[in-house]
Amino acid sequence: MKTTPDVQILRADTPGCAEKIHLNNAGASLQPRPVLDAVAQHLELETQLGGYEAGDAREAQIRQAYASIAGLVGARPDQIAFAASATDAYARALSSIHWNSGDVLLTTENDYVSNQIAFLALKRRFGIELVRAKGDDGTGVDHDDFEKQLKTRRPKLVAVTHVPTNSGLVQPVATLGQLVKQHSDAFYLVDACQSAGQMPLDVHTIGCDFLSATFRKFLRGPRGTGFLYVSDRVLKSDMEMMLPDMRSALWTGVDSYEPVADARRFEYWEMPVALQLGAGVAAEYAMHLGLDWIKDRTSTLAAALRGMLREIPGVRVLDVGEKLSGIVTLHHDRWQPQGITQWLGENNINGRISTKTVAQIDFGHKGVAWALRLSPHYYNTEAEIRQTVEVLRQAK
Repeated sequence: MKTTPDVQILRADTPGCAEKIHLNNAGASLQPRPVLDAVAQHLELETQLGGYEAGDAREAQIRQAYASIAGLVGARPDQIAFAASATDAYARALSSIHWNSGDVLLTTENDYVSNQIAFLALKRRFGIELVRAKGDDGTGVDHDDFEKQLKTRRPKLVAVTHVPTNSGLVQPVATLGQLVKQHSDAFYLVDACQSAGQMPLDVHTIGCDFLSATFRKFLRGPRGTGFLYVSDRVLKSDMEMMLPDMRSALWTGVDSYEPVADARRFEYWEMPVALQLGAGVAAEYAMHLGLDWIKDRTSTLAAALRGMLREIPGVRVLDVGEKLSGIVTLHHDRWQPQGITQWLGENNINGRISTKTVAQIDFGHKGVAWALRLSPHYYNTEAEIRQTVEVLRQAK
């Protein structure tokens, strides 16, 4: 029987906990000591040996990092491509689709802002059709309309964000994946930017062809790190990034090249090895604690926060859905965005403002121009939640 993690030990392993109540884990979590050590030790090695030579010396650890990342999502190491961020990974996937004018991309109203902008850019550049399935307060997407669009519009790509950045909603990516497989031959791209490290993920259960994620958020890894899972269906095809390089492909003749066989076809030659190793340690750290425990702990803290916030006169908790994540969003007509974050900062609390520019559809439905986003993680405490609510209760 696995021992329940000791939160106080985890906090002692997290230097930032001594200084702040950090409730911006949906932005960037506080890194634990093993991640910091992995990055620092490799940078030190580079100063001693040289960058290329240090990378060669860490070849076994780099391979292990791929294996650890793969373990997070139930994949094989050769199905994992390292990237600079979730958005970077997502763009590499989008660029591998052979787009033609009139092709349909099906998404939801709750897809991440950078993804929505990328979709609009594809529409502008290639003349694709962008179709958004109708929204639903329970699951984020109307299943009947989603299924209808699959059957009638025959999309080339279906793209869904698992957990939007601007609300606590958790979209049913596995259920939607079953519908995609049942009614179309579309490729399925899932953005797990906010769910990786916050809840269990299995690419086979989800049924996706691509899954993108970052490390700086709930995985507690270093900034500048992310990954892309690529299915065998993709790897057996001729799909590749729009502009591969000497890592992604082999120069087979003066006027010819071939994409490599594994997920490296979605990578570039230059790698920040120190960050890569730190990301691998972050993946191992999360799996050691257990993603089920992390999900339960984070969800419990977020639910307690929502409940206490509702007791503050004038506060409107904006999260809607049958399943909610560790992201909590709220609004108060009397508060000003800059003023409330300044007030939190004066009390050593980290939160974040989301504006309508990141949630045009969602905030339009909710009738707000901004929201305060508070995102606890497993190393936060119940006392920190109560203290934050009391500080907000005193806000002017």
